[in-house]
Amino acid sequence: MKKKLWLLVALVLVAFFGWRFVRPMNIFVVEDRFALPMKMESPEGIDSLNASYCGSCHQAIYEEWSQSMHAKAWTDPYYQTDLEFDGNQQICLNCHIPLENQQKDLVMGFRDSERFDPILKPNPNFDVTLQQEGVTCAVCHIRDGVIIGPTGSELAPHPVKVDPEMGSGVKSCQQCHLVSNDRWDVFYKIPPCGTVAEIKKGGEQIDCVGCHLPKTQRPLVEGFAARSSGKHLFQGGHHPPTVKDSLKVELVQENNKGGKLITATLTNIKAAHALPTGTPDRHLTLRMRLVDRQGKQGPEESWKMARLIMWRPFIVDLKDTRLLYNQSRSFKFEVAQKELEQYDHVEVLVTYHLLDEARRKRIGYQNKEPIFYPIFEKTIPLQK
Repeated sequence: MKKKLWLLVALVLVAFFGWRFVRPMNIFVVEDRFALPMKMESPEGIDSLNASYCGSCHQAIYEEWSQSMHAKAWTDPYYQTDLEFDGNQQICLNCHIPLENQQKDLVMGFRDSERFDPILKPNPNFDVTLQQEGVTCAVCHIRDGVIIGPTGSELAPHPVKVDPEMGSGVKSCQQCHLVSNDRWDVFYKIPPCGTVAEIKKGGEQIDCVGCHLPKTQRPLVEGFAARSSGKHLFQGGHHPPTVKDSLKVELVQENNKGGKLITATLTNIKAAHALPTGTPDRHLTLRMRLVDRQGKQGPEESWKMARLIMWRPFIVDLKDTRLLYNQSRSFKFEVAQKELEQYDHVEVLVTYHLLDEARRKRIGYQNKEPIFYPIFEKTIPLQK
């Protein structure tokens, strides 16, 4: 009888874990704040929700936004490939094209409690031009039929509701840049795409706007007086100068058993969140390599600063070697005496990776632009 019981338990466990390895995997919980697209109508004094309409007056801001990843949130080829690979889940649209009329279908309800299986019907008000604008002006600047901003003006042809946090803080950003998962089978230390949570862990004040919309003095509308406003650049991981500005690299040489020990210390000096942040695929690599006077390459060593997550049978944060704000990591490269006699310099290279190569291949992404770029390069002479 005991043998039969143990056999039954074993079969149940095998079936359970087998299911865990093949079941659809949802890496976040669909919370109320982004479960549905945003219903929105043009406020008083506004004839269109299209960014190009806003740009007819706010030209400089429109041009900045047009070059940002917010404007490319829908058209970005990596996102489109990833979306198709993951089964074109509707929930992804609620951050990449958040307005209801940007989506071809209306969400009428859900077939499941987790809200990953929506009931859809064709959207009669679908606007393909609006869809192409991704995270457009209205997503952040219209609430309850009213335009909101950090300041108001009696000269504006449309009413403006003043919300001081539009000039600093995180109110609009955390709609999408913080998703959580508190299910029984998930053991995250930081939520997926948990930029806001990383800032909290780093002990900094949460002010996305302060960094990603840097302040400038200019007229909001041509012909009017200059005033303080934010540049709508939203520069981050896709903008190498922004990443470079956040990283400090210090190199130290010291004697070591007849040879040399090269220590590279990397510090996140500016990004209030982890470096890198965003999807778990993003990571940094450091490589130190010996070269001689003729440029011949010698021994090298590489390190990876990344978030390592076990996805199946349970989601578990195994390791996170990324750099939180003001956090440093040191890496040591040993140069033996015989190598010191043969090679003259050490090449140091830090690279920012937008996407893991293994995932690029898995989803079939044929990138036309590089998925990684250098953020620190330096060749130093070996001290003989």
